Amino acid sequence: QVQLVESGGGLVQPGGSLTLSCTASGTIFRIIAMGWYRQAPGKERELVATVNSGGATNYADSVKGRFTISRETGWKTVYLQMNNLKPEDTAVYYCNTYVYTTLTTPGNYWGQGTQVTVSS
Repeated sequence: QVQLVESGGGLVQPGGSLTLSCTASGTIFRIIAMGWYRQAPGKERELVATVNSGGATNYADSVKGRFTISRETGWKTVYLQMNNLKPEDTAVYYCNTYVYTTLTTPGNYWGQGTQVTVSS
């Protein structure tokens, strides 16, 4: 019932910047929170940043001061602005949302991911 599509990944040099976008569609009664996660080869998927319906944000310690999460009015699209990228930021980045699809039906949904590679 809910679809998330990510875009904006690519190859960037260390110290460079990149912006990821995630667009939500489908049957959504109310969005509680949206966020970005990432998974590098051989590693567990980890939280990068989240934003809730009230605008409160949360960041992993490894990206604080470098990454910024934001959303459009109406929650159609959420962004992740990534600055001063490091090789260790290389991963597949996934968009996630926690929503109610009806008044009483919650659920978590994931996008398919977009590759970010930081290399010289």
